[in-house]
Amino acid sequence: MHPRKKPNLATPVCPYCGRDAVLRPAEYVYGNDTITAGSMLYVCSGYPDCNSYVGVHRGTKKPMGSLADKELRNKRIRAHRAMNRLIESGYMCKNGVYAWLSCSLNLPLKETHIGCFSDYMCEQTIMECERVLENWKGKRAA
Repeated sequence: MHPRKKPNLATPVCPYCGRDAVLRPAEYVYGNDTITAGSMLYVCSGYPDCNSYVGVHRGTKKPMGSLADKELRNKRIRAHRAMNRLIESGYMCKNGVYAWLSCSLNLPLKETHIGCFSDYMCEQTIMECERVLENWKGKRAA
């Protein structure tokens, strides 16, 4: 089995306004509230009017997904939290969650990457994770 590869996102372009994204220190957006010192973001060159950006993998210039506005960033956070609840419950390991999710969403495994998901795919992820967790908890309680 080949390791899961993430989509090639080498040259980010804003999906909202079509402008190029620019690599910037996270402080450019977050100010002193930056979560991790030294972290980087791809930020739409129309920022702050166009409020889309995406994190960058530490030590690289590789984006963690596609640029997203505030609403989509929050949905992606909620989708990751829903997946993490499955992992933390002990029901599935991380690789198992991604394999299951790719089947549930009818996506190739290499495209099952929340950082690239749309609003709709995030909602589906949250709904599927919650459904499975509730079913599993119900069976354990019985």
